Amino acid sequence: MTAQATALPGPDGRLRCPWGLSADDYVPYHDEEWGRAVHGDDELFERLCLEAFQSGLSWITILRRREGFRAAFAGFRIAAVAEFTGGDEERLLADAGIIRNRAKIQATLANARVLAGWAPGELDALIWSYAPDPAVRPAPRTLADVPAVTDESTALARTLKKRGLRFVGPTTAYALMQACGLVNDHLADCSARAACAAR
Repeated sequence: MTAQATALPGPDGRLRCPWGLSADDYVPYHDEEWGRAVHGDDELFERLCLEAFQSGLSWITILRRREGFRAAFAGFRIAAVAEFTGGDEERLLADAGIIRNRAKIQATLANARVLAGWAPGELDALIWSYAPDPAVRPAPRTLADVPAVTDESTALARTLKKRGLRFVGPTTAYALMQACGLVNDHLADCSARAACAAR
């Protein structure tokens, strides 16, 4: 897959971003989830955690373990994860259904404890306040047109870190923005792009 790759036809003839055809698991994720607006503190906490666990790995690795992550982390309900103990941390480190990285597990638990002190809707409002105006950004035509980091993701990461969250660098923040519909990085000719226009 080259950086100059444009949308490609899938087995059904629909044009998709090339990465969306690189594994069978990616097709429904690309078509039905990636780039669609995600709201809700717990929902955004889940995406933030999964993006942090993805750091240094391929997204398909996380996607294939997502149900394991949800089971291990109480459905990513902030209030529940904030109550996890040292015993839970050891349980998670022994759980083959997730990525057993101590630093990432500790960051997830620490982040939940921070977020448990926020007002309802505060995480949602903060993250979405960094969504750029879609009118000022042209649709990417090739993969080379899709950035890994933007000014908005850098600012979002900086704010989240100042508020006490960990494992939230600019690249992770931008991946979150893409996955949760703050930006629409489906390629211009991708059949899923139009469905991701609404926020």
